[in-house]
Amino acid sequence: VEVVVAKLQKKFGVEVILKPPKVPYRETILGKAEVQGKHKKQTGGHGQFGDCWIRMEPLERGKGFEFVNDIFGGSIPRQFVPAVEKGIIESAERGFLAGYPVVDFRVSVFDGSYHEVDSSEMAFKIAGSLAFKKAMEEAKPVLLEPIMNVEIYVPEESAGDIMGDLNSRRGRIQGMDRKGNNQVVKAQVPLAEMLSYAPVLTSLTGGRGNYRMEYSHYDVVPAHIAEKVIAEAKKDKEEQ
Repeated sequence: VEVVVAKLQKKFGVEVILKPPKVPYRETILGKAEVQGKHKKQTGGHGQFGDCWIRMEPLERGKGFEFVNDIFGGSIPRQFVPAVEKGIIESAERGFLAGYPVVDFRVSVFDGSYHEVDSSEMAFKIAGSLAFKKAMEEAKPVLLEPIMNVEIYVPEESAGDIMGDLNSRRGRIQGMDRKGNNQVVKAQVPLAEMLSYAPVLTSLTGGRGNYRMEYSHYDVVPAHIAEKVIAEAKKDKEEQ
């Protein structure tokens, strides 16, 4: 990256500002919740009224978001149900713990009420958003982080140091292979622990190592690390 920046500055005279890469965390839930979201506001003329009951539950990792309309008997008119879904989706995109999108959960709207005059799509959208936030409080929210498949090519005498370093980075060693004169160390490591890995690898191998990595899956961030990530996210938000 530094080489590319230098070329840009030399060739075009542009100033390039480098910022550290950000980890694309996600949020999800481990538990279930059944809550009411009710929006009622009375002003001059027409008021606003939207009322929905939702059930939230976790899905398998990678399943995304599911919305189920379980309304029977017209407790919420059909035209307002998509507004409830929209309120939930928009709130999920904004996150709950640290501002990262909420994924892998199902919401079923199963009851509610409406007002002949004061109910509107906007009122039910707000009700859906309120229900989402209440459900997240009860459904054991957690932070997710991307886990990478990593292959590191190193001289045989450096393999032990490499594995020790990977363990300190919360890595899980998957195995070792031989390729020519090198050892190939295979591991799964959180992306957050690999952002500044290149200079470390150079130091551990005397410049004779290289590596590649690709995305594998998302997994729950350990609580003590999640606390730091959430605190940093809140600090960044306050400084904006």
